[in-house]
Amino acid sequence: MDLSQIRQNIDSIDDQIKDLFEKRMNLASEVADYKRQNNMPVLNTKREREIISRVTEGQDDTLAGYTKILYTTLFDLSRSFQNRKLNADSALIGQIRESLQITPNVFPASAVVACQGTEGAYSQLACDKLFSRPNIMYFGSFQGVFGAVEKGMCKYGILPIENSLYGSVTNVYDLMKKYKFHIAKSIKLHINHVLLAKQGVKLSEIKEIYSHEQAIGQCSEFLKDLPNVKITVCENTAVAAKTVADSDRRDVAAISSKNCAELYGLCILSESVQNNDSNYTRFICITKDLEIFPGSSKISLMFTIPHRPGSLYGLISKFSALGVNLTKLESRPIPGKDFEFMFYFDMDASVYSDDVMSLLAELENSPEQFMFLGSYSEL
Repeated sequence: MDLSQIRQNIDSIDDQIKDLFEKRMNLASEVADYKRQNNMPVLNTKREREIISRVTEGQDDTLAGYTKILYTTLFDLSRSFQNRKLNADSALIGQIRESLQITPNVFPASAVVACQGTEGAYSQLACDKLFSRPNIMYFGSFQGVFGAVEKGMCKYGILPIENSLYGSVTNVYDLMKKYKFHIAKSIKLHINHVLLAKQGVKLSEIKEIYSHEQAIGQCSEFLKDLPNVKITVCENTAVAAKTVADSDRRDVAAISSKNCAELYGLCILSESVQNNDSNYTRFICITKDLEIFPGSSKISLMFTIPHRPGSLYGLISKFSALGVNLTKLESRPIPGKDFEFMFYFDMDASVYSDDVMSLLAELENSPEQFMFLGSYSEL
């Protein structure tokens, strides 16, 4: 046969597969009705293993491997189809719909906001871009920010979550597992680090540099040229600048922002000391209650998955089936559980989509731990 004839035969088979797939999914819908009436779970691994064993019997190893992949995908689609029927009623969906009704149409201009560090910190700069009149409360740690929001001391909190040069802020991801919060907004802030010291000090006099570990990582190339200088980690770049300003020593410097030079009366020894000028940090604005403002186009989720082969693939395939673009996937180990992880997902999706809402309901009703972190827009 020539190529055109082969393709015609494939088209004919594809048409048969389509019709058979439709029949199979309709039967899966009937299975869902039966399971609902008899209070049975969707997942039946014994049944799935039996099917794969039957359909691969007599096949060579290569084709059997592809057949298993095909049927595993069919099982994923069938379970998703069944879950959509079974999870029509969901507490999360009700919470989202309520939030869409009661959230104001405009993000607030003024609020009590928790930031980590002190005046001049990048978190404060991000806060000033999100709120035109914020009342900022400073805390010495990221945990303090989470705690202030959870306890109602502050309406909102600002936290760095990832940097374009140095990656994720792992401390924040680890704390996410401990606190109840929602993301109301996010912002990407351009970061321009400078080296600050007391007035009249020269670079050759510097023996110790203070900064936050993320900033130190973002400026690693600059610091390589200062092999005899001690690097000391501080909880914040603004705290580093204040430490230099308050010190009796003249041989110390700080990697911080230009704003801190004026704030703390320091001079700039070196400008743009980061590895790359395309240096951005993404900050999230968290709140205790779910707020979904108009224009929200990103969704963040956090959940565990079963500790078995193919679990992550099966989960990602659900997003792929909807054409949802996953923009972030972060995994963090769960303390006390060997080789088990909490996964954090960001995706470009809208809660106004019925398909997305059905997927969220399916995830909420899964036996694994699941957290809907928020639907929001990013500046």
